[in-house]
Amino acid sequence: MRRVDLRKSKVLFEDLAQVIKEAKAGEVLVILFEIGDFSAVEKSFSFVKENGCELLNSLKFNQVDWTIVIKKESV
Repeated sequence: MRRVDLRKSKVLFEDLAQVIKEAKAGEVLVILFEIGDFSAVEKSFSFVKENGCELLNSLKFNQVDWTIVIKKESV
C-alpha cells in the first residue's frame, strides 16, 4: 500500500495517470487531492476505472481534501 499526496497538483488527472502507470499490478494506492468544486471527485471515479483500477473507497478527508483508495488490476 502506498500513499500519494496530490493536493498541490496543478494537473491532477495527468499526475494521477502517471501514478497509476508506475504502480505495480495489484498495488493499493491511497490518493489524497483537493476537491475544489467536487467535480474532480466525480471525475476520479470513472477515471480510475478507465485506467485499469478498482475503486475501493472514497471519502472526504477534511474541508478541502478528498481521499480515494484504488487497486491497480492485475494484467
